[in-house]
Amino acid sequence: MSIPIEDFPQVWQKPSTEELLASLKRLQVELPIWSPGTPRKVIQESYQNAARFRREVVEYLSSIIRSNLGWIQDDDEREALWEEASRRLSERCGRAGMGEITRRWPFESQASTPFELIIREPPITGDCLGLKTWGSSYLLAQSLDQISRGSLSHLVNLGQPNQSFNVLELGSGTGLLGLAAAATWQANVVLTDLPSIVPNLAYNVEANRSNIEALGGTVDSGVLIWGSETDNAARFSNKNQFKIVLAADSLYDDDHPELLASAIDAHLMVDKDARVIVMVPQRDLTTKKLVVDFLSTMKVYGLAVLEEHNLVGQDDWDGDDEEGSEVICWWAIFGRI
Repeated sequence: MSIPIEDFPQVWQKPSTEELLASLKRLQVELPIWSPGTPRKVIQESYQNAARFRREVVEYLSSIIRSNLGWIQDDDEREALWEEASRRLSERCGRAGMGEITRRWPFESQASTPFELIIREPPITGDCLGLKTWGSSYLLAQSLDQISRGSLSHLVNLGQPNQSFNVLELGSGTGLLGLAAAATWQANVVLTDLPSIVPNLAYNVEANRSNIEALGGTVDSGVLIWGSETDNAARFSNKNQFKIVLAADSLYDDDHPELLASAIDAHLMVDKDARVIVMVPQRDLTTKKLVVDFLSTMKVYGLAVLEEHNLVGQDDWDGDDEEGSEVICWWAIFGRI
């Protein structure tokens, strides 16, 4: 935002409805999209500047909400202004404070034309964290091109259809990673999650299907509950179908390391060429411990780390006014031993 907040029409100036609405529209939040190539300094400065501006905007919006707007005669116009100001305020209260949003995520690949994915995120209620698109999904999705040129070069031929094997994403959430894999790799990708998450996941699959098919990929979605043999989509009754398994930001509870590792073992092909790619943001000591537990459990299932790396990412919409949410995202590639 290039205009200082003091240059916006102030309540004491008694601006018109049109002037206030125009200002409130300009304050609509554009959700940030961070890429692995964004320098740390740029990320940190952006968040610091945004935090300072956010405090000024909150004061401005609060002044409108507190005011009776008595100089505006029409009751409906006053209500419209209060609603719009409240909406702008909720956008600055963290992702959970926002309603439904639709985001466009751009991608570039050396092997295909640039494309974008359109992802719907319903309002977040309760513990339905899968209704938010987490930054780690975008980080890993943007890395797929490079990964396929190196670690997956024995499986993926970039720029050519890869229809001879299937890819599974576990804990897909809104579907960004799996959809990107289908488009980037021109592959068959199945996206999965819990019953409460799959309706929105299926919506995003359908919203992007024609674009992905035009790029040479295919996508499908279904319910897959880790650790359960019932209530899953019928296609998962046959085990070890998938040559590649993907998972991003899927560890956030004590039982998840075992559940995720067992799901990977159940659905990854029993083939030394098969690969697993997992990314986990290292947000705190708890998350780091979950990764340690996950690595130990994967060894029990005969799955070893072939390589591991770190990427710097962002968790947007954490609601923290004072600090940016830079996070180190650990990721690894596993194979059967």
